[in-house]
Amino acid sequence: MPLSFLAAASAGLIACGVAWIWARSAAAAHPSSDPTIAAVHFGVLAALTMGVLGATHQFTPVVTGRPLRSVPLARATFLAWLAASWLLPLGIGFELVAVTAASGALALTGLVLLTWNLASPLSVRGKGAPVTSLRLALLGAAGTTLLGATFVGDRQGGWFVLSPHVDLAMGVLGLFAWLGVTYVGVAQKLWPMFMLAHRRGGHRTGQVAVWGTWLGAAVLAGGLAHGSPVAEWSGAAVLAIGLGAHLVSLGAHLQRRRRKADLHLLFVTTAAAWLVAGAGLALAGSLLLPHHYRLGVALVAAAMVAAGGWLLEALVGHAHKVVPFIVWSLLRSEGARSGPSGKPLLFADLYHHGWATATYGTVTAGIAGLCAGLGASWAPAIAAGGVLLVATGAMVAANLSVRPLHLLTAARTGHPRPAVAAIQRHEPVE
Repeated sequence: MPLSFLAAASAGLIACGVAWIWARSAAAAHPSSDPTIAAVHFGVLAALTMGVLGATHQFTPVVTGRPLRSVPLARATFLAWLAASWLLPLGIGFELVAVTAASGALALTGLVLLTWNLASPLSVRGKGAPVTSLRLALLGAAGTTLLGATFVGDRQGGWFVLSPHVDLAMGVLGLFAWLGVTYVGVAQKLWPMFMLAHRRGGHRTGQVAVWGTWLGAAVLAGGLAHGSPVAEWSGAAVLAIGLGAHLVSLGAHLQRRRRKADLHLLFVTTAAAWLVAGAGLALAGSLLLPHHYRLGVALVAAAMVAAGGWLLEALVGHAHKVVPFIVWSLLRSEGARSGPSGKPLLFADLYHHGWATATYGTVTAGIAGLCAGLGASWAPAIAAGGVLLVATGAMVAANLSVRPLHLLTAARTGHPRPAVAAIQRHEPVE
């Protein structure tokens, strides 16, 4: 199931890129226009949410030591969220009221199924920041989904005006109180594993990061929705503490890592840089709004893209670690023992490292293009960012699937692996 979610995330990223190309002029002129909101939802729902849900289904049993309640429930959750994540942006972009209403119902269904499936393993006591983050993420998911379902239920009815401040509040809640807090918590398990960086006493920083991020996002979103400057600045300050603790924890892991610098490290540190860039853009936009409204709105829009870029860069980077980890076990269970060279099958054999490096370039440049285009209200840069996101989604999907599928087909059809063929020919094998 995690692979299904991650594959859907790649398709969602391609759709997000196409949507940004389509919405480039509207996004440059009005960052809160319907085509822009549609493109944002393709990115947040069809790409980021599907990817984070895949990670949630993979790591919840790992960090809690308990299995999910049901695999069929996970499949139903996947189908509900997949449909909702595509129908919502399509309905908004083309002003299809019935489609947006259906997407809201599907999102609510997916939320109920997700909560039911995760309730059993997450009921375990203790377990530190990762489990705390997953519990809080469920609350953030509930808040975001319920608000979203309310807004799309009657988008053209006139009974509720979805102002830019309310839309921004939903974005803050979804990006930080749901998706962001999931990554902040689960990273406390991923970083030691992938960097070989074990540190004592790090649980305190992790807890501050989780609670600060979630509480700050909740208060900031409430302040934005109700137009309360005190709540806005208070929430932003608490959010900054939480995300600052996240960066401090990352720095500590980097100092103690025993694995040499690699592409995964580049993805993680670049993701952190996008988080810092987003904070700077958000602060600049907030200060400029009272005096230069258009420029302030443009900078805030760029800040939200940078915050999404933090999660997207991290998701793409960790996918190159997590997907081979899952696939390797599957291939071994199917009888695949050797890699393309005939030597024992390794994680590194399951994707092309040159294409992975190219993916780092396209996703980083794509985020930069969107940020620059929205911040400067420049449509060509927005379109270029969309093209690069399309390339990223396509390359990730192909690179992480072609080699595993080839090895799986060879194992199932009984074709002799290189080492086995050498033995059959009575040749020496290294």
